[in-house]
Amino acid sequence: MAAPVYLASRGSALALAQANLVLAQCRAAFPDGVFELRIIKTTGDRLQTASLASGELPKGLFTKELEVALGNGEADLAVHSLKDLPTELPPGLKLGAVCRRADVRDVLIYRDVEHWGVAAAMHPPVPKSRRAFRPHLSISSLPHGAVVGTSSTRRTAQLLERRPDLRVLPLRGNVGTRLRKLVEQPELDAILLAAAGLDRLGITHGPAGLLTGSDVPEGLAMSRLPVSEMLPCVGQAAIGLEVRAGDARAEALCARLNDPETLACVTAERAFLSAMGGGCHLAVAAYAQINEGELRLQALSYLSGRARRTEGRAPVTAAETLGRELAKKLLT
Repeated sequence: MAAPVYLASRGSALALAQANLVLAQCRAAFPDGVFELRIIKTTGDRLQTASLASGELPKGLFTKELEVALGNGEADLAVHSLKDLPTELPPGLKLGAVCRRADVRDVLIYRDVEHWGVAAAMHPPVPKSRRAFRPHLSISSLPHGAVVGTSSTRRTAQLLERRPDLRVLPLRGNVGTRLRKLVEQPELDAILLAAAGLDRLGITHGPAGLLTGSDVPEGLAMSRLPVSEMLPCVGQAAIGLEVRAGDARAEALCARLNDPETLACVTAERAFLSAMGGGCHLAVAAYAQINEGELRLQALSYLSGRARRTEGRAPVTAAETLGRELAKKLLT
């Protein structure tokens, strides 16, 4: 790899954290290689106020400009949050590798009562007060009519299935912006985020769930939600590496970075999503795991207006077939 290898990434804090993880793996795999990041602004970065559930946003919201950079040779490899990468890729591009998956769970983030004061936990609260909660808050223990922030149709559907009394407010922005909104907007009681994003940003928590980390507002805590309560979206917590088809140098690099187990799992999930209609903002969820050499896929859809669940098992080599079969069950 005498010539530099250029990795394209979005410029958000989380995107850069993920890109730097991949960059470190590249340098470890090829110590003599030269690897550089190229930061590219995407449509999703420019449309911070539009709702993901509104239908007004284009396909490839966070990926299109990175793919253009691949196509014109400005980049050799694009680093994506796999959940953002459409199941149908542009001609000449392919998913070259998937890095080892992190924690797939979602987290509930809320104000900590020890920081904000016991009075904030009173119900009903003082008008315009910022309500705070004791440690280990769960969806079931949220007060009646609580307001939760998320722009995910998947999270919204699962949240309201369990607690139809809750109110959901749209929430856009990067992780830091969303955490600040929880602090600054008194109408918000809690927000939902992905655990992997917090972990990759170095945001940690103690036994009581109190958040600590660079640029993290004081007085926030979190609870990790079990997969049985909040099934993740397709590809959640995985980093996907997109390359030009037939690029031998990029393929050699991807062969060293790819995690076969994660790839098999997300192949089943992405096949399911593709068969369901392909949109990463659909109110569907899927999560695959490998246990003793067998692939297990859980899937959930709200596209019919009500929750429909299914699961299946298959050999790892039949990942794509399993995903399509489960989609067929939920569409029938």
